[in-house]
Amino acid sequence: QVQLVESGGGLVQPGGSLRLSCAASGSIFSINTMGWYRQAPGKERELVATITSAGSTNYADSVKGRFTISRDKNTVYLQMNSLKREDTAVYYCRCYWGAENYWGQGTQVTVSS
Repeated sequence: QVQLVESGGGLVQPGGSLRLSCAASGSIFSINTMGWYRQAPGKERELVATITSAGSTNYADSVKGRFTISRDKNTVYLQMNSLKREDTAVYYCRCYWGAENYWGQGTQVTVSS
């Protein structure tokens, strides 16, 4: 079992920045990919960014150039700059490898003036 604990969400004005963190604990010896997903009200959960244990990254087109994913062992971060109202969502951390797949509880990010 793996536990994922997220932090860093909150309320920010358009154009502002936030940094999300997600720490994995438990049976974490084989974690390969960690990432962030988000779900806005009335919409499906979508990929934001992922990073592998080798450091390869993947971003949704909507966040390229604004968001940066990074990783320190089994903690993954999402630096979010130039936030827009449409970035408002619950952000979920995920880690997966082989048949294993784990999600965090989610952290709310609200972009509003």
